[in-house]
Amino acid sequence: MQLETTLFIAPDHPAFAGHFPGTPIVPGVVLLDAVIHAALQTGRPRASGDAGDTTSLCQISAAKFLSPVGPGETLTLLLTSGASGSTRFDVSSGQRKVATGALVLPSAP
Repeated sequence: MQLETTLFIAPDHPAFAGHFPGTPIVPGVVLLDAVIHAALQTGRPRASGDAGDTTSLCQISAAKFLSPVGPGETLTLLLTSGASGSTRFDVSSGQRKVATGALVLPSAP
């Protein structure tokens, strides 16, 4: 299964206040958060428990940040489910790849 979605990083995003003043860039954790939330929307089975707290059950098995993301950029998130239960992700700004990696989503018991 493959999912593609977009993410707009607003120039007034609160993460820019301290990361970094004068030369703001999006923290990697903001990108990873967007990837995890997009992956959870794929409809794959999840572990039982509080459906609102499944992000704590995700495992990021690899993440590489390739290029900084600035205020006002629109990103494309491409997620591809693998046979082993992992999900590969690529985050791009136009033709420029900014992050890549893999995560493992919780599965139903």
